[in-house]
Amino acid sequence: MTSIPTPAHPRRRPDPVRWRGTLIAWLFLAPALLLFLYFKFIPMFVGLWKSFFKVQTFLGDEWVGLENYRTILTDDEFAAAIWHSVVLALGTTIGSIVLGLGFALLIEGPARYLWFVRTAAFLPVVTTMAAVAEVWRIMFHPADSGMLNVVLGWGGIDPQPWLASEDTSLWSIMLMSIWRGTPYDMMIFLAGLVGVDRTLYEAAAVDGASTWRRLVHITLPALRPVFWILFTLAAIRGLRVFVEVYVLTNGGPNGSSEVLMTLIYKLGFQSNELGVASAGGIVLFLATLVLTLVVQMLRRRQAA
Repeated sequence: MTSIPTPAHPRRRPDPVRWRGTLIAWLFLAPALLLFLYFKFIPMFVGLWKSFFKVQTFLGDEWVGLENYRTILTDDEFAAAIWHSVVLALGTTIGSIVLGLGFALLIEGPARYLWFVRTAAFLPVVTTMAAVAEVWRIMFHPADSGMLNVVLGWGGIDPQPWLASEDTSLWSIMLMSIWRGTPYDMMIFLAGLVGVDRTLYEAAAVDGASTWRRLVHITLPALRPVFWILFTLAAIRGLRVFVEVYVLTNGGPNGSSEVLMTLIYKLGFQSNELGVASAGGIVLFLATLVLTLVVQMLRRRQAA
C-alpha cells in the first residue's frame, strides 16, 4: 500500500508589512532623533568630557581630573546655590501638589461650565516663562504702589520688600513657581480622579462616612500613583529652575536667590570657566537621576 506523499509546506517568508511599518515609523522618528542627538546627547557627552579639563579657549585645554568637582563640593557659592535649589524645589513641590489637589477636588465633576474654568486655570502653564516672570517682577515692586503691596494693604499688612530683600527673595520666587506649577498638577489630579471607583463613595456614604473620611480613605489611596509621578516631575522641575530666577533676581540680592542653574550659567558664559560649569551641570544631572531612582524604588517598595 503506497502512502500519499504530503506536500511540503513552503518556507514562510518574512512578512513585508511588518518590517515596512517599522521602517516607516523609524523614518518619521529620524528627524527628531537627529535633533536630540545633535543638540542634547552630543553636548551632554562633550560636557562630561570638558568637566575634567580646565578649558582655555586659545591656549588648549588642561587636564585637571576631578579638581572641578572638588571645587563644586568645597566652594561656598556652590554650597549656597545647591541649598537654595533644594529649598526651592522642596517648597515648590509641596505647594503645587497641595494646591493642585485642592483645586482638582473643587472643579472635578461633569458640569458643562467646568471646561472653561479648567482652561482658564491651565493658562499659566502654557504661557512663556519669561513673560510670566516679567509680569511677576512688576507685581513684586517693593514700593507702596506695587500691586501685591497694594493688595496686602487692603488687609492692613505692611508693604513687603519681596525681591529686594535677602530674606524674602527666594520665597518670592517660590510663590511664583507654585502659582505656575499648581495648574499642571491640578490637571494630572483631575485625570487621576476620573479613575476612582464611584461606587466606593456611594458605599461609604451609606455607611455614614463624612466627606473628610472619604477623602482620606478612598480618594488619597486611589491617587497614590499620581502623587509619585507628580512628586518626581515637580522635584525635577524645581531643581532645574532657571528662567524665573534669572529674570526676577539674577541670583540677587547678594546671592540670596542664587540657584545651581544660574550659577552654572554665570560661570560658563560670563566668567568663561567652562570646566567648572560643565562639572556643575553633571552634578545637577546626577542629582536629578538619583532623585528619580529613589522615588521609583520607594514607589515599587510601597506597591509590593
